[in-house]
Amino acid sequence: MAFDQPNQTQHHHSGGFSGGGGSDDRGGFRGRGRGKKKTFHRRKVCRFCADHISQVDYKDVQTLRQFITERGKINPRRINGNCAKHQRLITKSIIRARYMALLPYTAMVSSSAPHHGQA
Repeated sequence: MAFDQPNQTQHHHSGGFSGGGGSDDRGGFRGRGRGKKKTFHRRKVCRFCADHISQVDYKDVQTLRQFITERGKINPRRINGNCAKHQRLITKSIIRARYMALLPYTAMVSSSAPHHGQA
């Protein structure tokens, strides 16, 4: 019996992640990057740094709307292209504008299907 247990555990592991053909089917590191052209991505420049703007005003709703999605979520830095300092200022300004009801917390979503609670 003592010799059967290690064989069972080895057999159990042979079909898992460290097994023979499983790693190639999972899209491992083999073949990635071969045959593809390297694309050059231009680094986004923070528009506030470029225009030498030090403060972001919460009352400037038109500017703040550019940094939120249609659903009302704040876009991350990698999408906006802002620096960390100005992204924090934008986030604070959006939160203040939401509190003052200048910007919505969420988007108005209209659905054609009735809600579960309604008859």
